[in-house]
Amino acid sequence: MPVPTRVVFGHGRITQARAEAERLGMTRPIVIATAQQADACEDLARAIGGLAYPHAVMHTPVDVTETAVAFVRDNGVDGIVSLGGGSSTGLGKAIALRTDLDQLAIPTSYAGSEMTDILGETEGGLKTTRRDPAIRPETVIYDPDLLATLPDAFAATSGLNAIAHAVEALYAADGNPIVTLMAEDGIRALAAALPKGRAGHDEALYGAWLCGAVLGSAAMALHHKLCHVLGGTFNLPHAETHAVVLPHATAYNAAAAPGAMARIARALGADDAAMGLHVLSKSLSAPLSLKEIGMPEDGLERAADIAVASPYPNPRPLERAAIRRLLDDAFHGRPPAAG
Repeated sequence: MPVPTRVVFGHGRITQARAEAERLGMTRPIVIATAQQADACEDLARAIGGLAYPHAVMHTPVDVTETAVAFVRDNGVDGIVSLGGGSSTGLGKAIALRTDLDQLAIPTSYAGSEMTDILGETEGGLKTTRRDPAIRPETVIYDPDLLATLPDAFAATSGLNAIAHAVEALYAADGNPIVTLMAEDGIRALAAALPKGRAGHDEALYGAWLCGAVLGSAAMALHHKLCHVLGGTFNLPHAETHAVVLPHATAYNAAAAPGAMARIARALGADDAAMGLHVLSKSLSAPLSLKEIGMPEDGLERAADIAVASPYPNPRPLERAAIRRLLDDAFHGRPPAAG
């Protein structure tokens, strides 16, 4: 399985950002982050001779991207450096798709999107995804030191988000034996590392790289479809939504993908894949219900309708009534149930 992205991994490797940007021919890059990481964005921009742009937001709204593209064109930008989690990486990818500029991604979470050719964008209350070679960053710097200030709560949900990529890769219609090996080890590494907090950052970042790489090499299924609907239409927080939905989507597919379930359970050290994910989430104090992360109960019907209207390939066909029950369980934070 080819992984075309150059990966630089290790403590203190953020100091190589300028050299890696120059290696890609960047002389005036835009440095993207969210408003919460504005100071780090400014520091990195100074260090590499770039222009700070701390305006990334969740779910990559198209209007935010269009404003950023105008900034790129008005300021003679010749490269993209994204610093942060999925929001920063998403905006960088969206700009790259529209400008064909090279990207250097420097993740500060376990999102994994830096390793994929997938872009999810939101417009008119709907989130859609696409794949294109221009979307995939050319280089990624993984520096565990950048995770030193990552809050434990966000580290947990970000790690569960990464695990979701590997779970779906294990039952993807276009999976292969290499993807399977990487996915199982990614789950194992993250499940072992996340409970350790800061002491587990190195192993967790390794797991996140594996999970991101397999997401970029295999099709998404029910879990990602539901998260895209809930995030794009109801603006729920990205990582937290993945954390809540994952055990339920896994249970939905359990009978249709027994081999994948066995590997997930083994990676978690559990007897059952879906319950193992639920127990892991609970042990990390991650949110267990859609209600607690802002989902309106009267939106569950619409979410079910959107999910089944344009389904992603999935081991088990999407049955509207069963999807509605899944969403109800997730809304109330019940343990995952097959059926």
